[in-house]
Amino acid sequence: MNLSESLRTAILSILSNKLRSFLTMLGVVIGVAAVVAMLGLGEGMREQIISQIGALGSNQVTVVPGTVRQRPGMPFARPGEELIDWQEFKELEARKIPQIEYLVAQNTTNLVITYKGTSTRGRVVCTTTGYPEVYNFQIERGRFFNERELIERSRVAVLGKTMAEELFGSEDPLGKKIRIGRVIFEVIGVTGEKKLMGQDYGNQVMIPLTTAQTRLTGSRDIQLITAKARSEEDLDLVAQFLEGFFTRKLEDPDKFSILNQQDILETIQQVTGTITLFLGAIAGISLLVGGIGIMNIMLVSVTERTREIGLRKAIGAKPADILLQFVIESSILSFLGGGIGVLLGLLGANFTSRFSQFQPQVSLSVALLALSISAGVGLFFGIYPARRASKLNPIAALRYE
Repeated sequence: MNLSESLRTAILSILSNKLRSFLTMLGVVIGVAAVVAMLGLGEGMREQIISQIGALGSNQVTVVPGTVRQRPGMPFARPGEELIDWQEFKELEARKIPQIEYLVAQNTTNLVITYKGTSTRGRVVCTTTGYPEVYNFQIERGRFFNERELIERSRVAVLGKTMAEELFGSEDPLGKKIRIGRVIFEVIGVTGEKKLMGQDYGNQVMIPLTTAQTRLTGSRDIQLITAKARSEEDLDLVAQFLEGFFTRKLEDPDKFSILNQQDILETIQQVTGTITLFLGAIAGISLLVGGIGIMNIMLVSVTERTREIGLRKAIGAKPADILLQFVIESSILSFLGGGIGVLLGLLGANFTSRFSQFQPQVSLSVALLALSISAGVGLFFGIYPARRASKLNPIAALRYE
């Protein structure tokens, strides 16, 4: 028997028991479909999280205060939080480090925002002029406040799109007066829509930090400083500079933390990669069960075809020929099951994405990997039945009933 003859015989054997062959493949189909769907959804989750973090701004290094410096009458202060002084930020800004493209100070609180008879409680971001560039906000109408307005503590505000729609509806908000807390501000701009990871960044108002210091809080402290490096290669250098600067100013490195965006992305990639592998491993258990099913059915097939095997050996078939025939049968079953499983996995991943915010990312390499594993499963679990068949004594096999 040559290879083509073994292949033809294996196919005829599979077709002669269609229902049993289908049920044998079913375990592999389910296993491969689960692996493809889980890996695709895991990769989609990783890509979407990374892209959404990138959409918040690229090449960022953030300084976050760490311990306590309580001051009376500070609505922005939180228990257990150390705040950086405005003068410290101005000194940092005056250094004009060439690797830093933009430097932004920021305080955030929730206040009541009112226009005529409409009031809503929203996020108020008290910041400096580089905020749109650092956090990738597009100005849809009007403009953002400038350096002169920051220095002069002007009462100007830029609305997020959601906030503008909530307060003004279809009315043009530019030039209109709104009240934030108890202070009147003029609307000079509206940002575009921005929704990331379930959070609506359009539901906020941005005002000059200096205006908030004098008219809302009476405090010169800052909750957050973010630097945008000119390139990804400059991130480590910028982080080292900021760490050295605030260590000298605060006299204790434990009073603040440096968050490097690249480090955060790498951590997220590692975590989501581990989750993806974990999901794939769980799904792979069903593939293992499918392989055991193939071995079980092939053992039954060997028993049923004992006389056939004896006859083949009697007319000259070698043990290697019998081994090859049964290995080919198990490999065909697993490979066909793998192909069907890949298609079902793609359909399942796309169907599941309708109920989640993650878009599956099933690459060609994942599909080929799943097919290779399914073929390997068939080969591995088919060898033992095939070896058992090849070692049958032809005389005993011919006498088998």
